[in-house]
Amino acid sequence: MKKTLLRGLAVHACVLVAVAAYTPSVAQAAGQAPKCSTAKLIVPWKAGGGTQVIFAIFEKVVQKMNVESKIKLVMIPGQGGNKGAKEAAKSKPDGCTLFAIHQSAVTSYLNGRIPFHYDNFETIALLTSTPDIVGASKDVPWNNFAEFQKATLAAPGTVKVGATFGSTSQFYWLVLESKTGMKFKFVPYDGTRERMTAILSGAIDMGGLNVASGRKYLENGDLKGFAIASAERSKHLPDMPTLKELGVDMIYALQRGIVAPKGTPRDIIDYWADVFKKAAADSEFLEQMDAKGTGVDYVGPDGYREWANKMFKEHEDIAIQIGLWKKAD
Repeated sequence: MKKTLLRGLAVHACVLVAVAAYTPSVAQAAGQAPKCSTAKLIVPWKAGGGTQVIFAIFEKVVQKMNVESKIKLVMIPGQGGNKGAKEAAKSKPDGCTLFAIHQSAVTSYLNGRIPFHYDNFETIALLTSTPDIVGASKDVPWNNFAEFQKATLAAPGTVKVGATFGSTSQFYWLVLESKTGMKFKFVPYDGTRERMTAILSGAIDMGGLNVASGRKYLENGDLKGFAIASAERSKHLPDMPTLKELGVDMIYALQRGIVAPKGTPRDIIDYWADVFKKAAADSEFLEQMDAKGTGVDYVGPDGYREWANKMFKEHEDIAIQIGLWKKAD
C-alpha cells in the first residue's frame, strides 16, 4: 500500500469532534514537578500557525502562574509536523520535554510517515477545539457553497486545494470529497502560514481556514468563506452557514493537546496536567480563545487517553477496511 492517507479514510467524518464527551475519571492531583525549572514545549510547526499561536498564549499564562516548573515554546517545523514529533518522541522521559499534538499524529502514522502515534506518548491534557472553515480565494468566481460545489462536480480534479499532505489539513478536504462527491487537486504546503499566503495570492483556489487565521481576511473581503464545519454557527461569523445547514453531514475540528515522551513518570504527568488545567481556566486565556473561535475543553490524562484510543481505532478501522493502510517499517 502506498503510505498515503487517501480518500477512503475520508468516509469517516465525525471521529474528530467529541472532546467534550470525555471527562477525567478521577480528579487530577498536583503531582511532582520535574527537576527542570523550565520545560521545553515542542511545537512542530512554524511561528504564526494556529498551534503555535494557541500554545504561545498558554506559555504566557503559565509564566504568570506560581508553579515550580514552567514552559518555553520551541518550534521545530518541517515534514508536515513530523520533524518535531520525531524529536519529541526520542526525548528523555523526565517531564522536561512536552509536545503539542493534534490529530495529524494519527494521519501521519497511517500514512507511514512516522512509526508512532499517541500510543508512543504519555497523554497529559486535551485542551482546545477549533472548527474548520471552507475557505476560498477572493478570485474564485463562486460566491457560496452551492456554486462552488456545482463547479467542482462539473470539473473534477481541477479546483486547487492547499494542504499539508497526510495531515488533518488534507483529511478535512478528503472528508468533504466523500460527503459531496467533489474531487480536488491537492497542492502541498508545509504549514498554515504557507497555505494562507497561497490562498491570499490566488495561487490556490481553496484552503482550510478557522476563525483565528481567517476572520480578518473574510471580513475585509480578502478571502471568501462558504461554510464552517461546526455544530452551530460561529458568533464571530454569524452569516456563515454550517455545512450541516447546507446538507453536508460533516463536523470537523482540530483538537490540540499536550503529551510527553513515553515513560514519563505519572506523578510528573499529573503535575503538568494540573498546570494546564489551571491555565485553561484562566479568564484572560478563555477570552483570547473565544476571540479566536476556539473552544476550551480540558480533559485530563486518563480521559485524554480514552479519547485518543477511540479516535485512532476509528481511523484505523476505516483504513484497514478499504485496504489503504499498513504499518510503517
